[in-house]
Amino acid sequence: MTAVLNISCYKFVPLPDAEVLREQLHARAVALGLKGTILLAEEGINFFLAGDAASVRGFVDTLRGDERFADLDPKESWSDTVPFRKMLVKVKREIIRMDHPTIRPAQGRAPAVAPATLRRWLEQGHDDDGREVVTLDTRNTFEVDAGTFDNAIDWRIGKFTEFPAALQAHKAALQDKTVVSFCTGGIRCEKAAILMQEEGLEHVYQLEGGILKYFEHTDGAHYHGGCFVFDERAVLATDLSAPESADIAIKK
Repeated sequence: MTAVLNISCYKFVPLPDAEVLREQLHARAVALGLKGTILLAEEGINFFLAGDAASVRGFVDTLRGDERFADLDPKESWSDTVPFRKMLVKVKREIIRMDHPTIRPAQGRAPAVAPATLRRWLEQGHDDDGREVVTLDTRNTFEVDAGTFDNAIDWRIGKFTEFPAALQAHKAALQDKTVVSFCTGGIRCEKAAILMQEEGLEHVYQLEGGILKYFEHTDGAHYHGGCFVFDERAVLATDLSAPESADIAIKK
């Protein structure tokens, strides 16, 4: 029986006290026996944690006691062992680096589409207004190679900081289509969707909760392969299980 709860979660919210939070959250996580990574920045929080269910959920409940984190909604999966070796809490310039300082999701999100709605759109071949739907993978090349949505647009970017330039090169092909950006857990596709809106694309959505939420709330239809994750499990199947062995090297 799988006994380890793994969660991933993020929120864009101003955190001027990130340095103070780093010490508090590290002490709290270590006391609970958790392992993983918490990233803090002025723009928000992004974390990946693993441990026994009571400790993991207790940590999140304590976080929710801060009104800035009251609506945290982690993605959950299970494993037989803890896929992290230590507990790290870091303060960085961005919780997901894009090098595009005008993109500030805390000031307003791009529209989001629920996993079940995207599945229905892909099944019927268009959105509810009859417009063609395309999915745009905002992840790095090696992640895409582990699995992606059928016929997803893949610009073969090596790192997320390359996304703005790739958008400029391919923007014309997205006009007059409903574009759903997606990534592992939602953080990259949120920034990507905001940038596409700023660049004048009218029908843009982010996949709420990313691929992991899609796996959690649907049967994984219209997705082939697995989802690359940045821990020792390497790749998750559409039922959120980890294969006994992964043939894709973990890149950090």
